[in-house]
Amino acid sequence: MKKNYYALFSAAGNIFKCALLLAALFLFEINSSQAQTKNFFNKSDLMPIGSYYYPEQWPHEYWARDLKKMAEVGFDFTHFGEFAWAFIEPEEGKFDFKWIDEAVDLARANGIKVIMCTSSPTPPAWLAEKHPEILMVNDMGITMQHGSRQQISWSSPVYRQYVSKMVEAVAKHFANDKRIWGWQLDNEPSHYGQYDYSPAAQISFRKWLKAKYGTIANLNKTWGTAFWSLVYSDFDQVRIPNGKELIAQPNPSAVLDFKRFSNDEVNDFLAMQYKILRKYIAPEQWITTNLMPGEPPVDPTKITSLDFNTYTKYLVAGYDKGIGPQGFRMGSSTSIAFSNDLFRSINGTTGVMELQPGQVNWGKFNPQPMPGVVRMWIWHAFAGGNKFVCNYRFKQPLIGGEQYHYGIIGPDGVTPSTSGLEYIKVINELKSLKKSYNPNAQMPKEHAARLTAVLYNPDNRWEEDNQPQSNQWSFEKHMLHYYNALKQLGVPVDVITEDKDFSKYPVMIAPSYQLLDANLVARWTTYVENGGHLILTTRTGQKDRNAKLWEMKFAEPIYKLIGGKISFYDLLPDTVIGTIKMNNQNFKWNNWADIITPDAGTEVWANYTNQYYAGRAAVMSRKLGKGTITYVGPDTDDGSLEKAVLQKVYQRAGIPVRNLPDGVILEWRDGFWVGVNYSPKPYAVPLSAKAKILIGTPLLKPADVIVWQE
Repeated sequence: MKKNYYALFSAAGNIFKCALLLAALFLFEINSSQAQTKNFFNKSDLMPIGSYYYPEQWPHEYWARDLKKMAEVGFDFTHFGEFAWAFIEPEEGKFDFKWIDEAVDLARANGIKVIMCTSSPTPPAWLAEKHPEILMVNDMGITMQHGSRQQISWSSPVYRQYVSKMVEAVAKHFANDKRIWGWQLDNEPSHYGQYDYSPAAQISFRKWLKAKYGTIANLNKTWGTAFWSLVYSDFDQVRIPNGKELIAQPNPSAVLDFKRFSNDEVNDFLAMQYKILRKYIAPEQWITTNLMPGEPPVDPTKITSLDFNTYTKYLVAGYDKGIGPQGFRMGSSTSIAFSNDLFRSINGTTGVMELQPGQVNWGKFNPQPMPGVVRMWIWHAFAGGNKFVCNYRFKQPLIGGEQYHYGIIGPDGVTPSTSGLEYIKVINELKSLKKSYNPNAQMPKEHAARLTAVLYNPDNRWEEDNQPQSNQWSFEKHMLHYYNALKQLGVPVDVITEDKDFSKYPVMIAPSYQLLDANLVARWTTYVENGGHLILTTRTGQKDRNAKLWEMKFAEPIYKLIGGKISFYDLLPDTVIGTIKMNNQNFKWNNWADIITPDAGTEVWANYTNQYYAGRAAVMSRKLGKGTITYVGPDTDDGSLEKAVLQKVYQRAGIPVRNLPDGVILEWRDGFWVGVNYSPKPYAVPLSAKAKILIGTPLLKPADVIVWQE
């Protein structure tokens, strides 16, 4: 019977290969422009800096003064129009571009480039009044109303018709307009963590399912609807899985498919706008949108219809406590770092479209950022390879829902805020840095030799968020344990998806890779046999791509690769601590732990030291071909075990690494080394004798920056 199970596993892998090929062909077609992203930006510009401005929100007589002030501050570009639909189309079919043309002309007269936006997140009141069917419905069955933003359904065909007409009018008006630098579609398309349960979404979800499964019998089989007698006889019987409507938990395969659908719906909505724009605008003008990493229902790696993706980042709003007693004023070192390494790795190009300008108004609580930290965030964005940084916003608003949201300029309209002064400082520092730019600079060999990949697939996050099995489990926190450890080891990181080439990375980590197939296991095996060092972690390999447990031993598809078995897993109450010993050090856990049994020849690196399975293996590693495979069973709270495992992997592989304090980041970009410090203590940066400091001092203080060349 075991051979039959492996045959099933292999068959699933073959099906996936076909699907992967079709997906690759599709992505090649819609992403053909992405191969040109390197031509959109001049590397010698390093990182232009800009700011949002809303001419429609300010009296006309302020425009000239404000845009002149923007130029005096030193901004390279501004950002118009993403919330301006009611001004662009004040009445149905009647478009007014006179006002925005004047604003664009004022920007050009002051030497400021313009990012033009489509206004799809804020439809005018007349549209919602005429067509209430365009509005989204939340999980409580409440229809969102006009009065804020993002209240619409991406699935509504009526809404899409009006968006198409608006985008085409804007595209025709600004076709080949040399005043426009690039384009942003929508704004943070996400519904801010909410899902759409509207009638339009219900219809679209059924169409998506029919296209995926072909027959209702295939859906029933894949979803396992025999459980609890959920069997469907027609696609029209399927409803979006909504836990608020159900007395018990929804079908996990249905939930995973709904999350996939929701992301595809956003991608398709943006692709519709992209195709319209590309018919009219100049080839050198790029098209992007700004996304929030980790914010459901949108995942940046699944937004494939644009030239590149950019991100939004707010670190100080009461949700991120950072490190130490004042960390809430700085945020975590991994926040910008992970966004850099994820977004840049999608296709080599990214930017920060919206960066926190100072104190904000919408957080859990809204503290003042640490003096200097806004400057540090900008430099951290530079260190991560961003092509530009834009802050939100230039002037603090006097009206509306964000009155207490800082701008670069305060409410008097002329005086720079404290963070505005920090922006001015960075703008001048970047100007001075351009004098030292060397277009032929190459990454130092020792640094390049430790290039590491973090393998990421949002399906794993979506599935585990739905079935965490413990109130302490967090896929994101688990992944960041490893990512943060990598940053402390000073290694350059790419957060990659499965479509990328594994072979360029000496080390690769696949955190909690719960969903997989035969093809991926075969690729991992080849990667290790050819000299790669692979780290797999808890929960890996438990299910197939459709979130179904294998008809095998638990996680059996990875047994041959890891050289052992996952005997069982354990979860502890938050008041009970499990203990582990590795290298004569003691570590603690209580979130999730795989208890593993090594095969002969597989080395045990760590053991559990309490609970009834004390003495059983917690971490194991073995050689395979020219490389190594390491499996880490537990998830800890502090990430110290994860760091110790990584240190041992690099040491055994003969790859030298650093040992930086938590919160200190050192990165290399375009010939420059950049150091930033999110920790509560100063750090003496180890510099070589030939190091030339361009900005800062060797003693890197909290919320400070150092830039140097070697």
